[in-house]
Amino acid sequence: MPLVLISGALANKPGNGGNAWSRLSWVQGFRQMGFDVLFVEQIRRDQCVDESGRPAPFESSVNAKYFQETLDRFGMTQSAALICEEDLSTCGLALQRLEALAPQIDILFNIGGHLTHEAIVARAQCRLYYDDDPGYTQIWATEDSRAARLDGHDYHYTIGANIGSPECAIPTAGYTWRHTWPPVVLDDWPTCFGTGLEVLSTVASWRGAYGRVVHNGQTYGQKAHEFRKFIEIPQRTGRAFEIALQIHEADSKDRMMLTNHGWHLVDPLAATPTPDRFRSFVQHSSAEFSVAQGIYVETHSGWFSDRTVRYLASGKPALVQETGFSRHVPTGTGLLTFGDMAEAMAAVHEIAGNYPRHARAARQIAEDHFSSDVVIGRLLNEIGIQAPRNATGTAQ
Repeated sequence: MPLVLISGALANKPGNGGNAWSRLSWVQGFRQMGFDVLFVEQIRRDQCVDESGRPAPFESSVNAKYFQETLDRFGMTQSAALICEEDLSTCGLALQRLEALAPQIDILFNIGGHLTHEAIVARAQCRLYYDDDPGYTQIWATEDSRAARLDGHDYHYTIGANIGSPECAIPTAGYTWRHTWPPVVLDDWPTCFGTGLEVLSTVASWRGAYGRVVHNGQTYGQKAHEFRKFIEIPQRTGRAFEIALQIHEADSKDRMMLTNHGWHLVDPLAATPTPDRFRSFVQHSSAEFSVAQGIYVETHSGWFSDRTVRYLASGKPALVQETGFSRHVPTGTGLLTFGDMAEAMAAVHEIAGNYPRHARAARQIAEDHFSSDVVIGRLLNEIGIQAPRNATGTAQ
């Protein structure tokens, strides 16, 4: 069977079930289409910690344990490797075995250019860069392409649907950007319809992994700056809003501001530490409400969240901040957008008043636009590679 190697950060974000899905949905999707799949991650030794957050040996770190347990859960025990960058020791498949397999790799699906080991990357038949941080990636690349690790790939894909168009402020950095959506394997996310609008939830990092970035004199903001604009929405709608929120103790004033305005905050390390717990959190909600990173909004990037895709697949209506994605996906029923407080409040009332219709439409949008068969099938068609099975699982 054709072989796909997927590489991305998993072990360096232990306890982040949502991040795990953003990688494993690609794994599951390619497997469902009949490919053999390997998952490989590189990690620096200084990223390896123990349960208390102190430095730990690579092999016994929380990171290696999380990697192994998560891949085991998805039946990837014999098909995954975690590589320590300093000495090239591995957990899982041996590096020598991976290097031997490299010429047989039909597609290297390199999330964020994460895999840099030349003996594997250079020998893969087709090398595809996948950008799930639109704006950051391209701005870094304009300053130093090595920082974004874009070189050495045959194709560059992004979930910033508007990159390269006149209305988007994100530079192309001299690369041709193709567009794809984050996929969801529908069998992994069955519908879980509710009876009405009870709790609107999301999972978020208050400031994200990166600080503000500056491009052409414009400073682009973070998620925290967008959340503050809508801080009053629980009080103004009378609805329950919940966030599994990663927020630093230094942001205690922001935490207090959120709770004082009616937001219910839970610890994501307790609520969503694994893929299964993340799915449970999403499916026990009624709908999603979330803002986007400031950079995604302000550049009109067309970014769309892989988390929102999973709410939709579960039959949960999603109310999310507009980034320009509505040019490409139907909105208004099941998937609703907002740009200001008035629009957000009106959409909350709309979902509450017509909940069953919005729930059914949410699932339909996931099936039509974000199903892994649809997303990966389109991507394969663009790069000229045929899947062993078609979208219904039948051999070609």
